[in-house]
Amino acid sequence: MKLKRSTVIPVILLIYLAVMAYMGWDKVATGQMSQFEYFGIVGITFVCIVFLHFNLKRREALRRARKELSQKDIGTDAEHHHSEDLRQDDDAHTDK
Repeated sequence: MKLKRSTVIPVILLIYLAVMAYMGWDKVATGQMSQFEYFGIVGITFVCIVFLHFNLKRREALRRARKELSQKDIGTDAEHHHSEDLRQDDDAHTDK
């Protein structure tokens, strides 16, 4: 099972956010930072991570669709060339 980038990067960032929030809580507890500022920063950062996750999922889906389309085109091209080769062989045999 391959880990997807749309999962790994946000999880790493969420862990980082949790560590930073834990370290920053002392400033709130001592009054150096207001709770509004603290939770505002944590909340905005969390929302950015969620948006990043969905953006990465969308890009993965587009990449997968593009890859499937190109593989489908390659298969269609190969079938087209194969049928042309068969027609040319038939024409060569009927000319004789």
